Order: sequence, then C-alpha cells, then structure tokens
Amino acid sequence: MRKKILATMSVSYVILLLTGCTANLTKPEINFEPPSYVEEMPAKEERQNFTSTGSIFGQGDNPLFSDHKAMHVNDIVTVVISESSSSSLSGSKDLAKANSTNLGGLALTSNGTNSAIDARVASINGIAGVGITSDSTNSFKGSGSATKDAAFTTTVSSRIVKVLSNGNYFIAGKREILLDDQKQIIQISGVIRPYDIDQYNKINSAQMSEAKILYKVQGDVDRATEQGWGTALLESVWPF
Repeated sequence: MRKKILATMSVSYVILLLTGCTANLTKPEINFEPPSYVEEMPAKEERQNFTSTGSIFGQGDNPLFSDHKAMHVNDIVTVVISESSSSSLSGSKDLAKANSTNLGGLALTSNGTNSAIDARVASINGIAGVGITSDSTNSFKGSGSATKDAAFTTTVSSRIVKVLSNGNYFIAGKREILLDDQKQIIQISGVIRPYDIDQYNKINSAQMSEAKILYKVQGDVDRATEQGWGTALLESVWPF
C-alpha cells in the first residue's frame, strides 16, 4: 500500500513538473469565435415598411438628422487611450551608534601591620584587580532614487455593457493583435458619461471613471524577459 502511494505521488510530481515547464512554451493564438454576447443576441429581421410618414428626411434606422453617438446597450464607442505618468523618488538614511564601557577591577587594601595579611591582599588583588574596557561602533548609510516616465497612446473600440440608472454607461472593450508570433492584448473598462462622447463617437480615457487599462505582450520576447517559475518559487520561500 505504501509503495502504491509513493508511486502515485511520484507520477503526480512528474506531471506537475512537466506542466510547469511547458506552461509558457505554447505559441500565442487568437480565437476568432464571436464573443458570447453576440451569440446570445438574436439576428435582426429585415422588414419592409411602406408607410409614408410625411417627412422628406426619412426615418427608420438611418435618418438624415440623428445623433450617431452610442446610446444603447451593445452600441460601440471608441476610447482614445492617452495615458502618461511621471514619477521621481529619492531617499537616504544615515545611522550611527557608539558605545563605550570602562569597568575597573576590585582592589583590597590593608593597614600594613601584618605581613601575612598584606601578602594575602596582594595575592587577591593580583587575581581580582582586572578591569574591563569595551568600545563598539555601528553605522549604516543607504540611499536610493528612482525615476520613471511612461506614455501609452492607442485606441480601442468598446461596447456599452450596461446603462446605469443615472444615465452613465459602463463600457468594456478588448483588442488582440498577433504579429510575428507576438500577441498584444489591450483591454479596457470603466464608466463614462454620455455627454463626454464627442461628435465622432469618441471619448478620452481621462474622462473615464473607475478606468482599468491592461496592456501586455505574449510570445518569445515576454518569455525571454520573464523569470522562470521554478526560480520564482524558490526565491519566494528562500529566507536568505
């Protein structure tokens, strides 16, 4: 029974090890299947309507005078992502500590009237008359600085996921680009006001509330610059 348990544990360990080693070796791919909300929405039925409305400008889906801004759930709005950040941090610390200890030894005296006592006192003083002197100095000095400038500009078409009770929109969008086996993923979500959408159906990312913007790259370059999972695991538990 014990051998069976050990064999099962060994097989599980080998499978886990091989899975970890090959987890990041697969090439990035793009799934071209439509998202779930597209499959859930029924297709629009084309119907002929010959009723005259008495207007020369027309009505229906594309009237001459209409607002082409996104207004309903699943409408598309273009988000112009233009984010920049700049930070500078510096710090220094200088600590010093000094200790000094001086402890004299024990000394006995006699009145000098008895030579035997004088000899005994001298003998004791030879043993006990030892003092202690110690000096210690500790010092620490450290400094560090960091400067970062980052800028990111792109556009992502997002859809209205939900119209809130106050009229604001919660939008979400994602864009994936596969070029030379390097997959770029841009994902965004947040809350916007319909009044901030311009006449070209665009909105700046700075006008989004609760904005979440993700940009990452998958592929050989990402794997080459990423620390191995085994090393990361070892460093997470290594106490020294």
